[in-house]
Amino acid sequence: MTQKRSLKQPSAPEEGLADALVTNAFVIMAVINKIGAEHDLSLSLVRVLGILADRRPRMNELADYLGLEKHTMSGLIARAEKRGLVARVPNETDGRATDVLITGEGAKLIKRLRNQGQKALQPMIGQLSAADGQLLQDFLQRMLQSRSE
Repeated sequence: MTQKRSLKQPSAPEEGLADALVTNAFVIMAVINKIGAEHDLSLSLVRVLGILADRRPRMNELADYLGLEKHTMSGLIARAEKRGLVARVPNETDGRATDVLITGEGAKLIKRLRNQGQKALQPMIGQLSAADGQLLQDFLQRMLQSRSE
């Protein structure tokens, strides 16, 4: 008699981890989408603001990071500029390149988005002990670092 494999019980431990990461990513993305929608922001624009919160990338770097075509990125940035959230400025070292930076208004908005996100994710995060929360943060940051190497 053959046993049916449950969709919730992967056959290998790494499958369980991948499933848990994907499921959590879906839940987190739903939170981000909801918060973005409350501020009339697309998920792509929320991502742009998050990236710009602590760096000043070139337009092409931003497009590459987000996996967007140059014309799509230009339209997205143009809409954000009209709202006063971002600005395009010449790159300081390459006159042919354009940097994107967050404005004061954009910085205020990203602070509100982060606060709302932390509050919305608190039911998930609050279940962790301080030590487990720090461990999870360390693991997630290490995973992100391996992505960029």
